[in-house]
Amino acid sequence: MILSILQYGDPILRAKGKRIEKIDDRIRELAVNMIETMHAVHGVGLAAQQIGEALQLTVLDVSQVEDRPSTMKLNGQNVDPVAEMPLVLINPEIELRGETEVGVEGCLSFPEISGDIERPKSVVARAQTLEGDNVEIEASGLLSRVIQHEFDHLYGILFIDRMNSAAKAALSSRLRRMQEETRRGKRIRPQEQQSLVTETTL
Repeated sequence: MILSILQYGDPILRAKGKRIEKIDDRIRELAVNMIETMHAVHGVGLAAQQIGEALQLTVLDVSQVEDRPSTMKLNGQNVDPVAEMPLVLINPEIELRGETEVGVEGCLSFPEISGDIERPKSVVARAQTLEGDNVEIEASGLLSRVIQHEFDHLYGILFIDRMNSAAKAALSSRLRRMQEETRRGKRIRPQEQQSLVTETTL
């Protein structure tokens, strides 16, 4: 089932996700619906907060982005990132590694807004899968950036928080308008979102 995506201004986007203690049918169904929603709007990542659930759950899929490559190790073994998509990460913890680099990010909760965000080049993520297995993922490239972006979401941190002050100031009027739309009860419907994606959206 395709879900509606919360827009900036909804307080759930600022909520720290609750740890998932039991991976039951509800969690599995939620993850499947999140993957379907992410694919429907051509996103590369979606956190539970973005669909109204303050949980430590995110889904990712970078397989359709050819111009921003990724590398991936799964439990210490080099793997093809495309073959491992989509990923479901439950209760993830991350370790940031390497030098930082600036890259363009968008966000499904911020239609038509993107910005240059500085993040470490690589990351190690430890999480549970839908089967309850523990996994360790070492990533660089786009996958590293997506993992970091979605991990932020799970703690109520938004990508605009990582913009420099000048960039954020330039967006202030658009952000205020978005907050007002949210206050009036607008949610982003998937059919609208498809026409709004202009950058890799997370």
